[in-house]
Amino acid sequence: MNDQQNPAEQHPQPDFPSQEQPHPGWTGPMDPPPDHGEESYRGSGRLEGRKAVITGGDSGIGRAVAIAFAREGADVLFTHLDAEKDDAQETVRWVEEAGRRAVPVSCDIREEGNCRSLVDRAVDEFGRIDVLVNNAAYQMSQPEGIESISTEQFDRVMRTNLYGMFWLCKFALPHMREGGSIINSTSVQAYKPSPHLLDYATSKGGIATFTQGLAQMVIGRGIRVNAVAPGPVWTPLIPSTMPDTTEFGKQAPIGRPAQPAEMAPAYVFLASQDASYIIGEIVNATGGTPLP
Repeated sequence: MNDQQNPAEQHPQPDFPSQEQPHPGWTGPMDPPPDHGEESYRGSGRLEGRKAVITGGDSGIGRAVAIAFAREGADVLFTHLDAEKDDAQETVRWVEEAGRRAVPVSCDIREEGNCRSLVDRAVDEFGRIDVLVNNAAYQMSQPEGIESISTEQFDRVMRTNLYGMFWLCKFALPHMREGGSIINSTSVQAYKPSPHLLDYATSKGGIATFTQGLAQMVIGRGIRVNAVAPGPVWTPLIPSTMPDTTEFGKQAPIGRPAQPAEMAPAYVFLASQDASYIIGEIVNATGGTPLP
């Protein structure tokens, strides 16, 4: 990739072809195909020997982070849903090509027991956890209004986006040593909520607050907690949860959605010792949308 480019023209710009998928969505049918940094990310040993856990690592931001972490020297255990096994195997392939261990785990983080078992599996595989990335999320657009958001949907959003993060932090922290890092994925939606994503935006606001509170709680243990707030990112979540993707990302000042590869460097930085004085921060990667 050219080192100096116009960022607005660096990746595909809408309008995109109309496309819909059933949830949870898959990478293969997406047009244009997402870029996870497969051909562009170059590591420099910033995470050499680290042991990382990433939720939702089969595709999208999670896959991009897994690839980047591996190329920086980390072994990666990541979660996926049963329906995402094919995408998960692609993540495994790229991590192993980087010479690192990849451990895919089918896990629905909506259940506390599953989260406890996931941490146990990571400790069995790696002996410890150095980096925890809480990235898995659920959304479903409801443009008709709050009346169309069922209790079942609201519960699924909160249990995936908030409860799962809470449980994984709670169970992982006893296995993290000084210098460890927790990175949560919040969103531009936490600050500028779209009405059709009311429940999702609410959960992302909760993640931002949780991040800032937990950061103060655990820095005394030598563990840093931060978050990344992406703007619109071209992942399988989009065609599988939104009715019209043709203009997705056009609302950002940059005029296009991010590719997952553009998010990964923020996670690498926060996981690395380069971010030793970065605690309780939200790194905004919104394509120019101003946030508080």
